[in-house]
Amino acid sequence: MHPVEALIWPLGRALRSVRPDAARSLAEAPEFRAAGTIELTSPAYRDGEAIPARFCGPLIGKDLSPALAWSPLPEGTVDLLLVFEDVDAPRSAPALHTIVAFAPRPSGIPEGALRTDDPALRFLPTFFGRAKYAGPRPLPGHGTHRYRFHLYALDTPVDMAAIGSPDRLPAAVAGHVLASGTLAGTRTC
Repeated sequence: MHPVEALIWPLGRALRSVRPDAARSLAEAPEFRAAGTIELTSPAYRDGEAIPARFCGPLIGKDLSPALAWSPLPEGTVDLLLVFEDVDAPRSAPALHTIVAFAPRPSGIPEGALRTDDPALRFLPTFFGRAKYAGPRPLPGHGTHRYRFHLYALDTPVDMAAIGSPDRLPAAVAGHVLASGTLAGTRTC
């Protein structure tokens, strides 16, 4: 265990029973409901399995985004929105790690594709204040955390600069979600 992890492990252990209400997930907002379904997968891990270390944050991995693959997008898809969250962060609502929008790509993105130097990607700052891919990084000692990637096919582009913060995202996508898909994974620290 890294010395920093050893220092904060007692805090994680003390907060072990503190988990947010999963119903407060951004993905549970009625504005994100869609009639269509997208199958979202990764060649790096199966739905519900442990997310490999290289895709994790500091002191675990390289903060590299995993490759993601999806089934055919519905006709009329103009933009894609990808949200990555920690369902078990010790706070009042699931922690948003990454929110990014981009033009439709037919079948997925390769490993490491979610980079801030790619002008085709439009990131929204998360509760961490970071506008980038932020890999899984559970609080040491807190136990197993569930993580979810949510992909939304939209019939309009999302202007992240105009939205400004995650709490304004549901209103921006209301009535524009054509289909959605979820890929879950876990990490224990």
